[in-house]
Amino acid sequence: MFAGFWVIFNLLAMLIQMGPASGTADLRNFMYLTGQHPLVPVHLVETQYITHMALAFMPSSIFNRNSNNDADGNPLGWPMFTSIERTRPLVNPKTKLLVAIGGWGDTDGFVKAAKTNHSRERFARNVAAMVEATGADGVDIDWEYPGGNGEDYKQVPNEKRTWEIKAYPLLLAQIRKELGPDKILSAAVPGKPEDMLAFTPDTMPSIMNSVDFLNVMTYDLMNRRDSVTKHHSGVLNSLMAVDAYMAAGCDAQRLNFGLAFYVKYFKTEHEDCLKRIQKGKTALGCRTLLMEDPDTGGDLGRTGAFSWHDQVPHDVRESFTRAQSAGTYDEHEGGYCYWDEKEDLWWSFDTAETIVNKKMPLVLQSRKLGGVFAWGLGEDGPEFAHFKAMSRAWKKVRDDGWGADPRNSSMVRDEL
Repeated sequence: MFAGFWVIFNLLAMLIQMGPASGTADLRNFMYLTGQHPLVPVHLVETQYITHMALAFMPSSIFNRNSNNDADGNPLGWPMFTSIERTRPLVNPKTKLLVAIGGWGDTDGFVKAAKTNHSRERFARNVAAMVEATGADGVDIDWEYPGGNGEDYKQVPNEKRTWEIKAYPLLLAQIRKELGPDKILSAAVPGKPEDMLAFTPDTMPSIMNSVDFLNVMTYDLMNRRDSVTKHHSGVLNSLMAVDAYMAAGCDAQRLNFGLAFYVKYFKTEHEDCLKRIQKGKTALGCRTLLMEDPDTGGDLGRTGAFSWHDQVPHDVRESFTRAQSAGTYDEHEGGYCYWDEKEDLWWSFDTAETIVNKKMPLVLQSRKLGGVFAWGLGEDGPEFAHFKAMSRAWKKVRDDGWGADPRNSSMVRDEL
C-alpha cells in the first residue's frame, strides 16, 4: 500500500513538473515549514504545487562563530528541527528548499554580523558553509528589522540602529558573494510601512542586486503597538505594503505577498466600540486597551494568536466560535473580522474563501506580483483548508495567466 502511494505521489510530481503551456510559469508558491508545526501534508496533491519551502528557523548567532569545528576538530554541525535531507522526499522534486535564518526577536546575531567588513565576511562564509553541508538550495534572511522597530525597540532605540540601514545591503551583498549566483537568496521583510526603515529608494537597488526576491510579511499588520482595531492581514494594508516596496524601486515580479495561517484577537474598549456601532459604523478603528508596556515594550496579555492547528485557548473559545459564525468581510479595507460585544474582543483572520475571492485577485493579480507565501504550512493542519484553497487558486493563475478568475475552478469551488 505504501509503495503504491509513492508511485501515485511521484506520478503527480512528474505531471506537475511539465508546467503550464501558457500563463505565469514562474509564479512562486512559497511555504515556511516551522519547528512549532513541522507538518507536511504529503497526502495532498497541493503539496506538489509548492515551488519553494523554507525551514524556519536557524538562529543567526550560529553564523558568527570563528570556526565550524570544536576543539578536537570535529564538525559542530547546523542544528535544526529537521533537515533538508528528510524534507526533500516530502515535496515535489523541483521544490527549492531553503533554510530561514533569524526570525522575530533574533536580532543580536545579525547586528553583530553587520558591523564590519570582517564580521560580514565571517557571517556570509558560514552561511555558505551551512548551505553546502546541508544541501539546501539557498537561504532566507529574516532580520526583523534592520534599522529598528524590532522586538527590542524599547531597549535599543531606533536612533542607535541607524547605521544598520546602510549595513544591511552590505551584509546581503557579502552573502550573495559567498553563495555564488546559483543559490537562492531571499529575505523576509516588514509589511508595515513604519517598519520599512532599511527599505528606501536609496537602499533598494543594492538590496535587489543581491536577493532573488522578497517575502513581504503582509500579516501582523495589527499588533500590540497599535491603539485602534485594524485588519491584521487585510487587502488594503497588504496593498500599501507591496506598493511601498515598488515605490522604493523593487520590481513587482520580485515580491511575494504573505498569508497568515493563524488567528489574532485584541482586547477593546467597550464604550468606544459600542458608540461607533450605534452610529452605524463598524468596530474597525475603535480603541483597544493598552497592549504593550510603555517602558519595556512587554506584552500586557491583552492580545493573542493561535494557528489553525492549535487548540483554541479556553478563555476565548466561546468568543472565537461566535467570530467564526457571525464574522463578516469588510469590503472597504478588505478583511474578515468580528467584534465580540460580550467579551470586548476584536478578531481578525483570513478564511479560505477570502484568500481565494479577495486576496489572490486583489493583491497578487492586481499588482502582478511574483508570488505568494504563507506562514506556515503546518500551522494550517490538520485540515489544510487555507493551504488547499490558496494553492489551487495559485495554480489557476499560474496556468491561465493574470486574467484568470481564481474562483472559476471546480477544485476551488469544491473546497469553498
